[in-house]
Amino acid sequence: MEYVQERISTFHDYGGADPSAPVDQATVVVPLAERDQGSPATEGVLRTLESVDPGRVLVPLRAAESAVGEVAAWLESFDLDLTVLWCTAPAVESLLADHGLDGAAGKGRDVWLGLGVAGESPYVAVHDADALTYDRRHVPKLLAPLAEGYDFTKGYYARVEDQQLYGRLFRLFYRPLISALSEASTAEFVTYLGSFRYALAGEFATTGDLAHGIRAPRGWGLELGTLGDAFDHAGFSGSAQVDLGIHEHEHRSVEGSGGLGEMCDEVAATLFTVIEERGLDPDYDRLRAAYRDHATRLVRQYAGDASFNGFEYDPQREREQIDTYAPSVSPPGEDTRLPAWEETALAPNDVLARSETALAQRR
Repeated sequence: MEYVQERISTFHDYGGADPSAPVDQATVVVPLAERDQGSPATEGVLRTLESVDPGRVLVPLRAAESAVGEVAAWLESFDLDLTVLWCTAPAVESLLADHGLDGAAGKGRDVWLGLGVAGESPYVAVHDADALTYDRRHVPKLLAPLAEGYDFTKGYYARVEDQQLYGRLFRLFYRPLISALSEASTAEFVTYLGSFRYALAGEFATTGDLAHGIRAPRGWGLELGTLGDAFDHAGFSGSAQVDLGIHEHEHRSVEGSGGLGEMCDEVAATLFTVIEERGLDPDYDRLRAAYRDHATRLVRQYAGDASFNGFEYDPQREREQIDTYAPSVSPPGEDTRLPAWEETALAPNDVLARSETALAQRR
């Protein structure tokens, strides 16, 4: 346990933090896919939210027409002021196309649609539904700094379970890559990216105004896109991070569709998009080599930390993951982020109305 403060204000939990927070003024956004119906993690998150009793829970849902009625009915069985936003409803897809916003669906697009509706609230909290250790204090912890004048908060936690270190994409890709970038540039934005203890955490909270200012990638780069806009809107002085303890999440394989290797490509593309947007011009070949050096150094450090705690640790497997991630250190290609809501003519209430009509037809 420590109490270090650096560039980003850090709200520690010294053992029993249970802060007062404007929960009743907040919309909690919990993105889901149809496969999440009935999963132990999702069931636990929604049951716990019942005891939190936020002003509203908004579920951006990605589901097929054949399944959406059953999933929506299950969601509405919880004792919550809960709104389902059917992100893949044909009528919603058509509306997006009318505004030139058609394209690939994914978690980032789902959250962006949710932020549009949720941003009408004074405060917005966003978190995933795959945490097996979800706690009723998570939402108040995320929201509490906003009541003290901050505009953006992000959760951090230890990914430790079953005597093993997890959080592999953060540990073995993001962290060493930011170290390599910091060697090549002293830009404030790079320092900002390195100031968060768990930059890839899906848990964050914003004011309603900032929620409408986020340009979200459509897929897995959401967390980095969010940090880019948070830097512009809130900066160091308006940003905070909060201690959410130890998280146990459902795990992904490294290989295959939806695996960490594929996620890494999208995370890297968004990271380099927001970096280049702010005037940095990385030499990607040198950066890739520097990334490998920093990642290899970290493997030795993680091995020592694991041994110190009596954990299992396989350095060779960790180095193999570095080999998988390294090709992602490449130019980002086309910027496919969605625009900030404040910059589009699309009205969030129109999206919600299309969703509600489509859901009513499938009940």
